[in-house]
Amino acid sequence: MSVGPAPAFGIRRSARARRLRLRILPSGEVVVTLPTRAPERLAAELVREKSAWIARHQLRLGAVRARLDERPGLDRGRVLSVRGRPLEVGLVPTAGERTHVVEDPIAGRLSVHLDPGDERSASSVIEVWLRAEARREITRLIERHAPAIGVTPTRSVVRDQSSRWGSASRRGTVSFSWRLVLAPPEVLEYVVVHELAHLRDLSHSDRFWRLVGTHSPHVAASRRWLREHEAELRYALD
Repeated sequence: MSVGPAPAFGIRRSARARRLRLRILPSGEVVVTLPTRAPERLAAELVREKSAWIARHQLRLGAVRARLDERPGLDRGRVLSVRGRPLEVGLVPTAGERTHVVEDPIAGRLSVHLDPGDERSASSVIEVWLRAEARREITRLIERHAPAIGVTPTRSVVRDQSSRWGSASRRGTVSFSWRLVLAPPEVLEYVVVHELAHLRDLSHSDRFWRLVGTHSPHVAASRRWLREHEAELRYALD
């Protein structure tokens, strides 16, 4: 069977990578992660070999993006899922008050009170609030699971990670994407457990996955959810 030309792709080098890894970003961009000393021709060969698979996934991502483009704007009642709860966003002009966000889980509403003198966009204000909520939830989960797993993180970081939902370092730092607060609670819990488990085992060995499964009963479903809903999280505030 003949294989067509390789789609366009980018290359990333990683000292931690032991083999080639191909990933399609929510934008549809193809990225191949290479071990530090691997020749670039291996990336082209992999992309060419997987060209049919790449085309199918890019087509699916295009459909997802088209659906996201049909969402109402943040100023027109877009619904965000926060900690598994749907919240309809509403902008409330205020006078004499600082910009702030009010969550009403009973009414299912997220009210963004905007000071007329505040030049920030609604998405920027909501992101600050979501980052704080993510920090609170992640801290709670670390405090719950770290003792059970038998680890003590030296530091926890919440930021906007571009290629991973979480990471762990040999120095004991665990990092997480704030966007995980937009995922179902069991998915966020899985990612926290995953990174804490890496403080005991930095590989993805069978022993590592047994440890994760002991403390998170939704491993397979959570990984599948993140694959299927990545674009929704990445572009939640666009």
